[in-house]
Amino acid sequence: MSYSIRHCDAIAHIPESTWATCFAQGGPALQYPFLKALEDSGSVGGDSGWQPKHLLIYHNEVICAILPGYVKHHSYGEYVFDHAWANAYAQHGLNYYPKWINAIPFTPVTGQRIGFVSGSEVSVIYQYLNTALPQWLEEQGYHSGHILFANDAERQQFQAQTSFAHRWSLQFEWRNQQYLDFDHYLSFMVARRRKTIKKERQKIAQQGLVIEQFYGDSLTPEIMAVFYECYQATYLKRSGHTGYLSQAFFTQILRDFQDSLMVVMAFHEARPVASALFLYDKCDLYGRYWGALEEFDGLHFECCYYRGIEFAIANDIQRFNPGTQGEHKILRGFAPVFCHSFHYLQHPDFATAVEDFVRREATGIHAYKLQCDELLPFKQE
Repeated sequence: MSYSIRHCDAIAHIPESTWATCFAQGGPALQYPFLKALEDSGSVGGDSGWQPKHLLIYHNEVICAILPGYVKHHSYGEYVFDHAWANAYAQHGLNYYPKWINAIPFTPVTGQRIGFVSGSEVSVIYQYLNTALPQWLEEQGYHSGHILFANDAERQQFQAQTSFAHRWSLQFEWRNQQYLDFDHYLSFMVARRRKTIKKERQKIAQQGLVIEQFYGDSLTPEIMAVFYECYQATYLKRSGHTGYLSQAFFTQILRDFQDSLMVVMAFHEARPVASALFLYDKCDLYGRYWGALEEFDGLHFECCYYRGIEFAIANDIQRFNPGTQGEHKILRGFAPVFCHSFHYLQHPDFATAVEDFVRREATGIHAYKLQCDELLPFKQE
């Protein structure tokens, strides 16, 4: 059997039907229109530090697997933090960049990272990647390769079939337990937490705020333009720039991906003052993009967490990932879950050091998860 790796510098060079077959269960952010909008809008490519470099695995001259990929010249927008590794390289006079990553830009959510054409020999392809990926990285002049936020099935394959360093991290997710509505969800919590959340939500009306949701036909270009204004304002305040994603990106996903978008918007005295954008499909809801023109007590929790939970319940969506970091999510019912990434470094001494680091780091991550589990607000069965 003959396998080979090839690459392409734009998703447009890959047939959309092939991509859709490979990533039918990949979640909303891995769908062709979303990633194509990132490229078409210049949110990746150009001088962004993200250069599309998607890998295609061929078997006897037929595509059998796809790895969405990007060449990186920095470590921003990934959320599996390797800045210390880059600094260590620099201290020894070595280049850490460019590197290649298998990931979704600016989207730190666990999901499928390798898409397979039906009938592909999955285990054999992982075995092939164990030697072929390092060889390809060396040929291209990339100093390392990183698979970020792989799902659990992929974790098992990477552990069994490859020698890449396995790094653990933690996020917080909400899972639907066949809740009937938000009050039914709260009924599973201890009284103190239930009361606190109700008070948080009451503050919204007390401040004269009105919250609305827009999706499907109600999500118009005008609503998206207001969201983008909020998004820019918050990025500018926090980071000194107007955000990684351009207005052209949001315009394109509204045109090509509307049925996977939901916007929560807050109004005060009929003026829009804050907004959050969610991606969703039948199984997953993902909240990442938020912005506010004015500050109100509890508004972020309402728009980004509680309205997302309500939407998931109403639409029978099983998993809601509200974005990376934030222990404050635990007390609102978002449980700690492990995330997995895999790393190959070309330099043998640094590869050994990173392998040792992630092994020791994993002990702390597992202990941290146990501590977080103890803080969950649900009644003991």
